[in-house]
Amino acid sequence: MADLAYGKQLGIEQTPIPGFLHIDLTVHGDTRGWFKENWQREKMVGLGLPDFGPVQNNISFNDEVGVTRGIHAEPWDKFVSVATGRVFGAWVDLREGPSFGAVYTCEIDPSVAVYVPRGVGNAYQTLEPHTAYTYLVNAHWSPDASYTFVNLADETVAIEWPIPLDQAILSDKDKGHPRLADVTPFPTATESPADPGTGKKVLVTGANGQLGRELMRQLPEAGFAPTGVDLPGFDISDAPAVEAFDWSEWDVIVNAAAWTNVDGAETPEGRPAAWKANALGPANLARAASANGITLVHISSEYVFDGTNTPHTEDEPPSPLGVYGQSKAGGDAAVASVPQHYLVRTSWVVGDGKNFVRTMASLAEKGISPAVVDDQIGRLTFTADLAAGIIHLLGSGVPFGTYNLSNEGPVTSWYQVAARVFELTGHDPASVKPISTEEYYAGKVVAPRPLKSTLDLSKIEATGFVPVDADLRLGEYLG
Repeated sequence: MADLAYGKQLGIEQTPIPGFLHIDLTVHGDTRGWFKENWQREKMVGLGLPDFGPVQNNISFNDEVGVTRGIHAEPWDKFVSVATGRVFGAWVDLREGPSFGAVYTCEIDPSVAVYVPRGVGNAYQTLEPHTAYTYLVNAHWSPDASYTFVNLADETVAIEWPIPLDQAILSDKDKGHPRLADVTPFPTATESPADPGTGKKVLVTGANGQLGRELMRQLPEAGFAPTGVDLPGFDISDAPAVEAFDWSEWDVIVNAAAWTNVDGAETPEGRPAAWKANALGPANLARAASANGITLVHISSEYVFDGTNTPHTEDEPPSPLGVYGQSKAGGDAAVASVPQHYLVRTSWVVGDGKNFVRTMASLAEKGISPAVVDDQIGRLTFTADLAAGIIHLLGSGVPFGTYNLSNEGPVTSWYQVAARVFELTGHDPASVKPISTEEYYAGKVVAPRPLKSTLDLSKIEATGFVPVDADLRLGEYLG
């Protein structure tokens, strides 16, 4: 190890595989040998490494040069390093989605580590004798778990092994793995049920809403134990009631409750109701979560912005136009104070319940030709993907903070969405008439609305969650 880089600064770099991180470790050495902090939670999470909650440490000791193992993908995240020796590491993204088949390689000595998200295939080849390859994982091994394998010699992956595979030391099992073209992609959070929850108890507020119903469907499939609450049984704006509630048994709160009557929030009766539900309620939950060490997930809205900048990023300062947006921004500020929080900002939600898409489909069936605004742009968010994204955040151990989450695909206007609904339901899209926001609301007392609602999705996609295209979901929803 004479060439080991002592004094290297701790640092984390992104790679071509979403969510896969390369970590430079600080190694201190002298004539006696060397020392390193292989896993230092506070420092590494502070630099952007997911707080992935390891539960097991494994070591694979390899006597000879050329021992080659992989390519294996498992349903847990890994923090990989070496205690002694040196390896050539190779990783292949086997998760379904646009990054399927992406490859990253590097050498790992004691001064290097990598973070491998679940579903990314892992392989290595020893470059020195007596190499101890070690990895932390955030789930216990199970014979019933879902595993994905790829052949080390796959032509599409085309890994350039330092020692040719015909001269390397491989197991018969690793030699027999399928080619990439024959591999079923590792399922994402939407289709991968019993993965991250590990029985954690989740309290879902607003459980009777569009998102609440979808969360109550998906959470059990992902291994969580959810309980849904809603008015009048549980009023989050009632501070004494929230404080008196027994929080000792809960691991997670998902706050899907909100006042969403945007125009009603501008009325004398609606203003206090909006602030109670959207700001006071989240503040009460934030205090409870902070005091009891609970993870709080809170659903925010693009209405906290005035719509002049797009796409909206997670660090854009709030600039709400109306009371609804102001009340949501107030709730966001309270939630941001919780040590363990995910603030999920979304837009144009469509799920099981009353929404724009259902309204347009109903008008189409009745033969009504609506006028729909064509200067408000953004993307739809289907609750199937919104709930799956929330479960991904909870299960993958990514850093706490704010994440934008809508469906992917081209930016559209409400007019274009309406015309597409008419088309998909077998009606003439020309029946929908475009109109400006100013014309549509002329003479009406309504809340001001942001004209640009598009959210930047790069942050959540970097964690390995890529939402489905909105038009594909729309077709499924209306099918």
